[in-house]
Amino acid sequence: MAKTLTDREDIRQWAIARGGNPMLMETPDGTRSRTLLQLTFGQYELNTDGNEGPDRLGGFQLVSWDDWFTALDENKLALRVSDDPAGGNEAEFEFVARP
Repeated sequence: MAKTLTDREDIRQWAIARGGNPMLMETPDGTRSRTLLQLTFGQYELNTDGNEGPDRLGGFQLVSWDDWFTALDENKLALRVSDDPAGGNEAEFEFVARP
């Protein structure tokens, strides 16, 4: 069973409980750019071995929650997550159009 999260604090708490961090990537889209949203989990692994540079994974960059929520709102998206308690702390989610 899935539930759709639209409240900023609910989304933030869901992600943080699973070790999640917000990421964005700007991509060309015709004559404009488009912002892609993502969440990354286990970010500390990317910072091992003395990596002091910018945190990037597949072109995505870590951003503040405020910046991430601004992009979420601009794209009129919500986060659909599993509400199955048997699922434990699995970080399964998808972005969906707001209801």
